[in-house]
Amino acid sequence: MDWDYPHPFTLPRVPEAADIDGLNHTNNAVYVRWCEQAGWAHSEALGLSLDDYRRLDRAMAIRRGEYDYLLPTFADEALVLGTWLVAGDGKLAMRRRFQLVRERDGATVLRGRWDLVCIELSSGRPRRMPQEFLDAYMTVVVDAQAAS
Repeated sequence: MDWDYPHPFTLPRVPEAADIDGLNHTNNAVYVRWCEQAGWAHSEALGLSLDDYRRLDRAMAIRRGEYDYLLPTFADEALVLGTWLVAGDGKLAMRRRFQLVRERDGATVLRGRWDLVCIELSSGRPRRMPQEFLDAYMTVVVDAQAAS
């Protein structure tokens, strides 16, 4: 597959009948849900779960999300969703990217971007990333400029 960045964390996805909207294609909200699932799965694969977020009283919260819907997808189409961390300041902020690819022809059907900020769960206020976040997340940040 022609990925935007090297070594994506991937999740296979197949739209089901319930994911199809009145226009007979996958509803845009489904893609947003899949991106959230991929973000959590990637975080867990890196060693940070929701329980860890609670224990540390910190979380990476979405400050901004953007999605470019490039092509429609349909029920039972095999898709692969890739995600990467592409930037991080090592203090408060990170960026995550998504790319959804149709398996049969390799076409990119969606690209997404999140700007994330580290917050203290108990107050909702921005706080520095704990060392556990730096150890898990910053070590896998892709150099987006070098990859483009």
